[in-house]
Order: sequence, then C-alpha cells, then structure tokens
Amino acid sequence: MGRGRVMHYHGLPVTPLTALAQLGGCNFCVSYAAPHQVTRAHELGQSVMLDNGAFSFWRIGKATDWQGYYAWAEPWLEYPTTWAVIPDVIDGTTEDNDHLLAEWAATGLPKGAPVWHMHEPLARLARLCAGYERVCLGSSGKYAQLGSVGWHRRMEAAMNTACADSTPWLHMLRGMAFSGSRYPFASVDSTDIARNHNRPQNTPVAMARRWDRMQCPARWVDPGQESMFDEEAA
Repeated sequence: MGRGRVMHYHGLPVTPLTALAQLGGCNFCVSYAAPHQVTRAHELGQSVMLDNGAFSFWRIGKATDWQGYYAWAEPWLEYPTTWAVIPDVIDGTTEDNDHLLAEWAATGLPKGAPVWHMHEPLARLARLCAGYERVCLGSSGKYAQLGSVGWHRRMEAAMNTACADSTPWLHMLRGMAFSGSRYPFASVDSTDIARNHNRPQNTPVAMARRWDRMQCPARWVDPGQESMFDEEAA
C-alpha cells in the first residue's frame, strides 16, 4: 500500500529564535500553556495547530482557563490553515468532555478538533469521527504509555472503530514517533525538535526533514490474526 501524507506539527517554543527561523515552512504546534511564539509561528509556518494546553496543565496540577483559551485562539483561527484542539479533561469522563464540546460550540469558534481519550468508550470515538472534520487521539488512563502493548491493543480497536467505513482525519497527540507506523494518522505532533535540536549531532532542519520523510498508510488494514496484539473490547 502507498503511504499517505502526514502533517508533522513541531511543538514550540524553539529557542533561540535563530533555530526557529531555520524551520520556516514547517507546521507548528503552539500550546496555550506556552503561547509566546504564536505570532512567529504564523509568520513562518505552513499550518499552525493551537493546542489547549490541557496535558501541560494537568501534569503540573495547574487549573485551566478555558475562557482565556477561547479569547487567545479566536484571532488566530482567522488564518485558513490554523485549527484548534477543543478543551478536554485528560482523565475525565465522557460527560466531562462532551460538556466542553458543547461549550466550544457555544462560542461559535471554527475549526475545533475534539479529543478522544483512549480510556473512553469506543462508541464516543465513532460519534466524534461522524461529527467532526478532524479528531485528536490522546493517550490516557491505562493507555497513557505510548507504544506499550496495551496501547497498541487499544489503538487497533480504535482504528477498527474509526476507520470502519472510511478513513477520517486522525491526529495523534504527542505521537510523531508513530509517523511511519501502520496507523493511518493524517497528522501528528511532538516537541522533539524543541527539546533535542541543540544536541551535537542534530540541527533543526535535519530533524524536520527526517520526520517529514516518515509517512503512514492512506487507510487502515485490520491485521486480524497477524496482529501481535490481542484486540481489546470497549
């Protein structure tokens, strides 16, 4: 099978600014938890993903400010190639996260992508794929460790659910390592360049080119009996 084109969103901030300038023409992910390079991202980038910062806030135990996020995102969403991750509760229930979907809809903001957390029911994933142009996948709960056996088992079940009739736009949060994998992700993000470009063997440009060469299949093929993982039920 041919490989699909995967959009690689490189997380900011990247410092110093001379290093960021080398990434002109890339796709950028700007988090509300670290928003100060959002203007530069729109000056340099092909596309910009606005991340709601929920994971960062959750990790450090900081309260979220969703009204502030809406106000911050609004002017940038005027750019045709900018989109935003709808607020979510990392370890929340379906009800918690559906409430935030309704709150986002009430703002009237465009181009919002919901998050399906891997501990949530597969039925919710199917519903989100039917109702939104783009759906983000977030590792959570007992599937929080990306690449673990349990994670792969759950991801296979998710792909069988999301791609049953067609292949939706699936964005793997913190998932750039899975570009080049068998999952048909349309886009992925990572802070790899931000964290590692200053190592002696690395440059921002070389790292971006290496990632951009890693592509995913255009559609999902259920491995069935050939899978090394037992499919997990909802």
